[in-house]
Amino acid sequence: MNQFGLCFNSSNYIFLQTQNGLTPLAKVARVHYVKCLNNPIRREVPSSYTNAIVKKETVKKTGKKEHHLWMKKDSVGSGQKALNLVRIVSELPNEKEAVYAALDKWTAWEAEFPLVAAAKALRILQKRNQWLRVIQVGKWLLSKGQGLTMGTYDTLLLAFDVDQRIDEAESLWNMIVHMHTRSVSKRLFSRMITLYDHHSMPAKIIEVFADMEELGVKPGEDTTRRVAHAFPKLGDEGKQKLVLKKYLNKWKYIHFNGERVKVRREAWVE
Repeated sequence: MNQFGLCFNSSNYIFLQTQNGLTPLAKVARVHYVKCLNNPIRREVPSSYTNAIVKKETVKKTGKKEHHLWMKKDSVGSGQKALNLVRIVSELPNEKEAVYAALDKWTAWEAEFPLVAAAKALRILQKRNQWLRVIQVGKWLLSKGQGLTMGTYDTLLLAFDVDQRIDEAESLWNMIVHMHTRSVSKRLFSRMITLYDHHSMPAKIIEVFADMEELGVKPGEDTTRRVAHAFPKLGDEGKQKLVLKKYLNKWKYIHFNGERVKVRREAWVE
């Protein structure tokens, strides 16, 4: 096998060492001492060569500038728009035509539908317990094909419950189940069961619970208790025990001597 190496002499010439001898390559201005590749003696290396190595090691890689295919919409000002919407609808008479006309005017000069502002307005109206306005704004959103989210549905169902609009709640619920069958959240199932429980409709509670089981949605503790209490009202106490045994957690947390303690549920009288 051929042996090659870089060597330097006192006259600062660089040579390529092979089996056939030394071949001069170039002259350098300044050298440092290193070992030759095939000869363990001290040899000279040009400073430009070592400087290049140092510079290469110390160069920091600059990160690539990221380019996104999407741009986050600027929601600055949506809070003010929401407050403006709340002010507008709060000053209107309780007439659907007047409310819808004002809402259409509110969006007339918007380049894009102000969905974020409308959602914030719904939350503000809910906190202020202005349930009629929640219903009006929510139904207007749905009529525009906007706000078709579980959050909007939940707010509307709650408003229908408080305002005792059971028929409208059922119509909305049927629409939700038809459109989102496999993606209806546990929260919405619980909301509908709570609504029926508030208005003493045990048969409807069992219907919604049957849909939950069919879709594999596990009820929470509060929903489980409401369903369990509905069965005796329908004369079926046996299923009440089955539901509690299947879905009620065997463990619960209680506060004892100032501490949160985990205990078996059967050991305590409910």
